[in-house]
Amino acid sequence: MSDLWRALRRRIITPDVSETSLEVRGFHPKNEASKEILENVGKSFLAGYAIAAEAKDQSVAGRRIDELPPRFRGFAFEGAAMAYAVIDGLSPWRRDNSPRFLIGPGDPHVYMAYVGIGWAMARVPRFRWSRLTLPDPLLRWLALDGYGFHQAYFRTDRYVYGRYRDPSFTWHGGGPQSYVPRAVDQGIGRAMWFVYGTDPVRVADAIDGFEPERHQDLYSGAGLAATYAGGVDEEELRTFWNRAGEHQPFVAQASAFAAEARIRAGLLVPHTELATRVFCGMPAVAAASLTVQRRPEGPDGDQLPAYELWRQQVAQEFAAIGRK
Repeated sequence: MSDLWRALRRRIITPDVSETSLEVRGFHPKNEASKEILENVGKSFLAGYAIAAEAKDQSVAGRRIDELPPRFRGFAFEGAAMAYAVIDGLSPWRRDNSPRFLIGPGDPHVYMAYVGIGWAMARVPRFRWSRLTLPDPLLRWLALDGYGFHQAYFRTDRYVYGRYRDPSFTWHGGGPQSYVPRAVDQGIGRAMWFVYGTDPVRVADAIDGFEPERHQDLYSGAGLAATYAGGVDEEELRTFWNRAGEHQPFVAQASAFAAEARIRAGLLVPHTELATRVFCGMPAVAAASLTVQRRPEGPDGDQLPAYELWRQQVAQEFAAIGRK
């Protein structure tokens, strides 16, 4: 493929950077500092997407993304994973960009990469979803998290303000179909951290407006975003923690998952350390280690996937040490 064609492909399939503006999205800007953080997250995501769309090969893309600031680098790898999945999904012939990325430069960022594939699901026609490869039966549910985030971020009126759940949504990724809306809700909760500009009171108020059975997954998703993306100080983290109430063990679980994602990628930053000390009651390394220790080896159950059993075991660990 020529350099000219790759550059053209990047221009055609890369979303406009204006889509990362809080004003364009109509999101609540808490203050200028959090606004800058959230917009840099979006810009970094699109930078990774554009790099992947134009790079000669994945190793080149990985090296270019590794030059980005550690705080935002994981989002760029998420964007790159989306780009490779979009190319796989839209190509008229079979391509295996996504699986090669997952075992190549995307491997240290595998959690973010699966989320990025979920973004691609929202942009690729459903009849082409079979082209999107999700080889890990444990982590494949993160693609639904990514899908939920995308819908809440770009279709906010419906999925956040309207509290919509798509009754026609069918998941062909395997595992218990009944868990699908819950995995999507975890992504919606994560997006709500962006929609409400990292304002913990507004986020919690919005979550509390959903049906009670959705609160656990929404609070968990927002807790993951608070830990990975940041944008709040210690007092604000404690405000969100107190508002989570009975769902605190799953906020701690999500915070630990976010810490593991950053540590695995070598991207641990101060705001993640602060969040795990508030939500998990321990340093980020200890919280991440707990998730690794409880990572399941077995298959999905009849009613719940191994991924949810993993979440529950980690949440129970935090409940047992008083994070409730």
